[in-house]
Amino acid sequence: MTLAGKVAVVTGATRGCGRGIAVELGALGATVYVTGRTTREQRSPMNRPETIEETAELVDAVGGKGIPVRCDFTKVSDVDALVDRIDSGVDILVDDVWGGDPFHVFGVPYWEQDLDAVLSLVRNGVETHLIALHRLMPLVVRNKGMVVEITDGDDETYHGAGLAYYLVKSSMRALGRALAGELEGTDCTALTVTPGFLRSEFMLDHFGVTEATWRDGVAKEPHFVMSETPRYIGRGIAALADDPEKARFNGKVMASWTLMREYGFTDLDGTRPDWGRWYDEVVATGKEPDTVDAAAYR
Repeated sequence: MTLAGKVAVVTGATRGCGRGIAVELGALGATVYVTGRTTREQRSPMNRPETIEETAELVDAVGGKGIPVRCDFTKVSDVDALVDRIDSGVDILVDDVWGGDPFHVFGVPYWEQDLDAVLSLVRNGVETHLIALHRLMPLVVRNKGMVVEITDGDDETYHGAGLAYYLVKSSMRALGRALAGELEGTDCTALTVTPGFLRSEFMLDHFGVTEATWRDGVAKEPHFVMSETPRYIGRGIAALADDPEKARFNGKVMASWTLMREYGFTDLDGTRPDWGRWYDEVVATGKEPDTVDAAAYR
């Protein structure tokens, strides 16, 4: 329980990476403010069943303290109300707001997409982070804490996911670099972290599988064999939070797999999926995944 007494705020903690990160911080004893828009009484426009209360209960179950707070990060008043709930500084801020799925379109040129949808995606994916940082960073600076921006991808290569999506995710990497610069001299740490092929609740539903049967999804997407649970990136960020020398990563973009190589943690099934190595050696080279020994990459 090495994070006992530490206070964390995880934005977008209803599901996916945010939930996995909140739970793993709780597993080390942290008090975690679990923030998001979906509660048991009200769903967000994402229209998913997962709730912030469920995430908070998972935090409690592993030994932490989960505090669910409904917060729409497009609304400054909501974030101000969250800040008012926190009667201390913040040791760990994980900025994982997304909410762009209803507006994201694959395979359609940007100029043929609906402009209102594109702007909504950018607002949900970028402006929310700026609002969260503006209001919450004073609490992080007070405690000489750590702030982590969550992105998709560890470099600036464009992989065809769409102009607006790329803009949002590259903005998170830029925020991590800029925050490290602005925090110089404060004893705070700022960086950006990406998952690999995330086996989120949404992706499990997309492939028609459950966490228990996830390997059946490989028939639809062969590279799914290298997927990881949201708890994997959570363990990486928990290890970062527990590292007294974490400032060496200031301004960098880390990944679940690079954190795994650094700290040696495993996913829930005891394996160590290395999406970075898989991408370089299998995806980028055009190898057929079923001709590769996937176990060697896990």
